[in-house]
Formats: sequence, structure tokens, C-alpha cells
Amino acid sequence: MMIRELIEKNRTYRRFYQDVDISQETLRELIDLARLSSTGANLQSLKYVLSRRLETNKQIFKTLKWAGYLKDWDGPEEGERPSAYVVILHDQKISKGFFWDHGIAVQSILLGATEKGLGGCQFHAIDRVALAQELRLPDHFEIATVIALGKPKEVVVIEKLGDSGNVKYWRDEQGIHHVPKRALDDLIFNK
Repeated sequence: MMIRELIEKNRTYRRFYQDVDISQETLRELIDLARLSSTGANLQSLKYVLSRRLETNKQIFKTLKWAGYLKDWDGPEEGERPSAYVVILHDQKISKGFFWDHGIAVQSILLGATEKGLGGCQFHAIDRVALAQELRLPDHFEIATVIALGKPKEVVVIEKLGDSGNVKYWRDEQGIHHVPKRALDDLIFNK
């Protein structure tokens, strides 16, 4: 796939075929893409917790807040949950801050997942204290973000942003997830 096609297919998925396994080797390949990506001052302070075990996945799942715009939805039901997670950590022994590193790493991981027919969802709304306790993380690790991964079980479509300017994503009666996007000309300041 060309880069544009990968980016167009790389949507935020929140429902998965939970029984479709993601191998440890596939997770390692995705982390290797992040490893090869740019990092601030080349400090490479990110570390990764890889989870594909049901029990660990359950621990991670309960610390995440799913789809803030879908107020009546608490996340995917059993059977539609991710089959793997990547918890991205910042090792504070290496550096005090992690710059933009986690954003680049997430994009690399998700584009790699898309190429493999997988999808994912990145989280910022995380109960970091509870997750750190569940994973028994040493104090020098700070949770930067979490990525849920799996084979997508939903359709996500990009919509033209309406005249109202409402950017909130929504689901229709068929469960199709609609994501409004601004027009390219609306993003370029110096036309």
C-alpha cells in the first residue's frame, strides 16, 4: 500500500474480532517500527508493555475511557474487545521528558498494523495510577499512552465537516462510525 492509502485506512477502531489472535512476533514487528522512528534528541526513552493474554488485557481494559463523544457507550462488549494492547512508557531514568516521541511511535505502530489488516485506538483518557499498579510498573516509568489493537469489527467512514462545524464523531443505526474532517483548504493558512 502507498502511504496515502495506509493513512486513509488507519482509522480509530473501537470494536474488534476479539478471538482473532495477534502474535507476539507481530507485536514485536510493530514495536520495531516505533524503534526505528525519530525521537527527540535521539534519546529513545520509550519502552513498551505488550499484552495479548486475556487476563492482562482485562486489567488494561478497565483502566481506559472509550469514545468520549459517545456518551451512552462504555466501550466494546465482551467478544468485541481488543485482542492486544501496547502500553507506551516513558523511562524517566533516560530523560525528563519524552517530547513528541509517543505520537510518532503511535503513528508508526498504527500504520504498521493497518498494513497487516489490523486496526487500533490510541488512548489518553487512562487511569494511569490504576494501570501502573495493575502492571506493577517501577516508579521511573510514566505511562504516555495506550494502544488497543485487533482486527476491526466496525466500519469507520470519513465525512465532510458540515456547515455547523461540529467535529464530533457519531454512529448511525447500522453501527457505522462517522468521523467529520475539515476540508484541506480550511487547514492551510497561507493559501
